[in-house]
Amino acid sequence: MSAHALDRDLDDLATSARAALVREIDASGAWVGDPGWREVFGAVPRHLFVPYYYVGVAGGYERRWGQSPDPAARERWVRGAYADTPLATRLRDGELLSSSSQPSLMAMMLVALEVADGHRVLEIGAGTGYNAALLTRRLGDDDLVTTVDLEPEITESARRHLAAAGYRPAVVTGDGARGVPARAPFDRIVATCALPSIPRAWLAQCRPDARILTPLATGLVTLAVQDPEHAEGRFLHTPAYFVPLRGGSRSEPELPPVAGLPRRAREHELFRFLLALTRGSLDPQEAYRLWEHEGQPQRERYGITVRGEHEWAWLDDPEGPYAWPLPG
Repeated sequence: MSAHALDRDLDDLATSARAALVREIDASGAWVGDPGWREVFGAVPRHLFVPYYYVGVAGGYERRWGQSPDPAARERWVRGAYADTPLATRLRDGELLSSSSQPSLMAMMLVALEVADGHRVLEIGAGTGYNAALLTRRLGDDDLVTTVDLEPEITESARRHLAAAGYRPAVVTGDGARGVPARAPFDRIVATCALPSIPRAWLAQCRPDARILTPLATGLVTLAVQDPEHAEGRFLHTPAYFVPLRGGSRSEPELPPVAGLPRRAREHELFRFLLALTRGSLDPQEAYRLWEHEGQPQRERYGITVRGEHEWAWLDDPEGPYAWPLPG
């Protein structure tokens, strides 16, 4: 079979695999709040953004590569590119530095971002460029989307992937915690990397009534921005684990020792979320007593407030008895 025929077969496989992924996300209910994202995910070719990736195998990772001389390996690469799973895209000494997030989680986040025509969007963490492509496709204007990353290697490859797929949003190399003032003001800011707190620079670059969505403490918080000094919002229901901002290697916040606590608490995902959120403010025993007293609260009961120089997490009420400062 000729190389051209092989490429055509791979393109056909990618088209059918992409359609299957859209059906899978559809069944998950991820975009029930905004079905317009269905067409976007059906149109943007994820495989162009992951020319290679790594899958876990016994003893480490195996590289899957779109240019492999083995046709069966190329087919595995295409099928894997459209699996509803995160893909490890950058490793250093066996540690994960960058990944392409699980598509259904990306869909849920994009729905929660509540973008509308004409919105200017800033993405913190360029990754492969796939999320920026989805946003650009939805908004229909390259100039409305900006993505920023600290690592020149990442921004260069994201720009290359975006161009290959036919999208040209602004790709900026810089510290995402500082935003991109030259491209402000923004209506929406979405982070695809975990942070310990909300950078004040983001608020300053937002229009009034802007919305911020960011991973924090193994969750996702959405904040309504009232002005450059004030933003507030609650966590979404879902757990979320992202590579930290600035290209660190830890995808989950380091938690304090929990020896002595009941096993059901130590292993409970919601208790570990509370530990991550209150790290430095509550010791594990205090956190456990609160968790039990409040009926093992779901994520949606927690929120974040930024007001002037102060920033804090809370349970149920920003002014209530359960509040914990976040690092400035």
